[in-house]
Amino acid sequence: MSGLHGQGYISGVRAARQPDAHAPGCRRRLTDHVSQQPVQSGEWINAGPQRTRLKHVFGRLWDLVYLTGYMAVDEGLHGLAQRYYVKALELAGAAGDHLTYCTTLRGMSVQAVDLRHGAKAMELADAAAAASPKAGPRMRAFLVGQQAHAAAQTGDRTGALRYIREAEAAMDRAESRGKAFGSYDPSSLNYHVSQVRYELGDRIGAVEAMQQADRLRPSVYQCTRVHRRGLLAERQLELGHLEAACATWHQALDDYPKVQSGRADDRVKAMVGLLRPHLKNTAARDLYERARTIAPPPLVA
Repeated sequence: MSGLHGQGYISGVRAARQPDAHAPGCRRRLTDHVSQQPVQSGEWINAGPQRTRLKHVFGRLWDLVYLTGYMAVDEGLHGLAQRYYVKALELAGAAGDHLTYCTTLRGMSVQAVDLRHGAKAMELADAAAAASPKAGPRMRAFLVGQQAHAAAQTGDRTGALRYIREAEAAMDRAESRGKAFGSYDPSSLNYHVSQVRYELGDRIGAVEAMQQADRLRPSVYQCTRVHRRGLLAERQLELGHLEAACATWHQALDDYPKVQSGRADDRVKAMVGLLRPHLKNTAARDLYERARTIAPPPLVA
């Protein structure tokens, strides 16, 4: 056996799950090893009695590789993130796992739309939806919400509004069956509604939907709150609502010391730059001084 085949490889995965595997840098070392291995599906998945066990190994590897790709996106290492995402696709495909396969494609679409590569984001979002034709209502909302955002960025107003209505209907069906902590939820959907409205030129509606997303977001999502509140404040400032923007930025700073995130750092750095022309305003000056006491010096220089 070669590549991902063999008992030695399985032993390596087991070792990575021991307590010392959580030391700094360990996740990167494991995923570096995985990223250098060819994924071959035939013999691996059709290995008779071992099939369930081996698919479980692939699933655990997918978790690590996809998460590392997501972390690379957060730190702005987009080329590295793409390599991990492609490896995650290989792992999901080899395991025959449609859920993780379409989740990976959607993650790649999110990366593309955030980098404003709208056409590529649309292509990936469509591929994600096509890879999971029998998705339940919550998964459907998860996929179609991303299609809506990508379509709006490409200027496809009709498609974006059609997709967002479909996402809203799917979310209503999902919520009627029960809440699902940690999954795509009404807060996430309102974020997509906001992004669609913003891309289509409805700045006021975008702010309203982002505020609703913030109200609905569970408090445990501190990193997301910093990033999204920073984005909300920037859009409030675009509307000329300086003091409302400052209040939102203060909320973002409440959580900022508790997180380690490249995207959160980016939002704080953007905030400092946007405040400088307004330092004669008391609210802006107070926020600016608070940021200087919290953020690392390079972000407020």
